Amino acid sequence: MGTLNDAAHFWGGDLSVSPTGDILMVSGLDRSQQRILRRLNTNPGSYLGQKNYGGGLPQFIGTNADAAEVAAVTRSQMLLEDSVAPTPAPIVKVDTSPGGNPDAIAASINYTDNPSNAPTVLAFTLS
Repeated sequence: MGTLNDAAHFWGGDLSVSPTGDILMVSGLDRSQQRILRRLNTNPGSYLGQKNYGGGLPQFIGTNADAAEVAAVTRSQMLLEDSVAPTPAPIVKVDTSPGGNPDAIAASINYTDNPSNAPTVLAFTLS
């Protein structure tokens, strides 16, 4: 199987273009992290034909969410991505009010990239 590519479209941004004006493509780790962030931020039921897709993490912002619950949702969604190796399982750390901000969620995820088997860290803050 050849390298899989996606359009470079990181969550919250526009499509990226190459220096020649074509749509920029991503593969490998960039593709993996782009797809993980899309999955975690997408509300369940919002994709037609894929009603179970999405973790809906933004719904937890400002709700006094339990960090363990957010981590469990994150971990279970991570394991649905083909670019995340199931073993060892992702380690997810969540802060539901980073820096005292109750209107934000910060996450740090240690996982193994598949198929490279590279240990990888994905950290982000949602607000």
